[in-house]
Amino acid sequence: MSVIERHRPELLLPFLKPFYDVMIPLSWLIVRAGFGIDLAIHGWEKVDRLPRIFSALATGTAASLPAQFDPTHNIVLAFFEFVGGICIALGLFTRFFAAAAAIELAIICFTVFWPHGWAHAEYTFFWGLTMFAIALHGGSPYSLDSAIGREL
Repeated sequence: MSVIERHRPELLLPFLKPFYDVMIPLSWLIVRAGFGIDLAIHGWEKVDRLPRIFSALATGTAASLPAQFDPTHNIVLAFFEFVGGICIALGLFTRFFAAAAAIELAIICFTVFWPHGWAHAEYTFFWGLTMFAIALHGGSPYSLDSAIGREL
């Protein structure tokens, strides 16, 4: 029995115990899948830019691309956001990709949004904290990490 379970208060509505018994083990799956899918959706924007970027690189016109089409940033972010988001949602290499996302979100939060005030940084800050928590927790029993019996 963990420290948390030993100090869990009695339920105000005891009839909810069967519901909690089923749902509590699924709670990290719900958080991990939701945040992973959201990260993958944000990454798709970068994946969608890649054909134009690769075309510009092949023709030597990459210098004429707008700033948001920076090849290095888009390739790295496409990998960590799109591929990483899918892996986080599935619970595959969860700690690695969630830690990478937490670092990325910290950089974005404090360099892009923080100078404009808390209201601009708040969403990215809490999203990064959640990714950090997922990285610490790992994939949970309902993950591909658990199914293969290994995690980073």
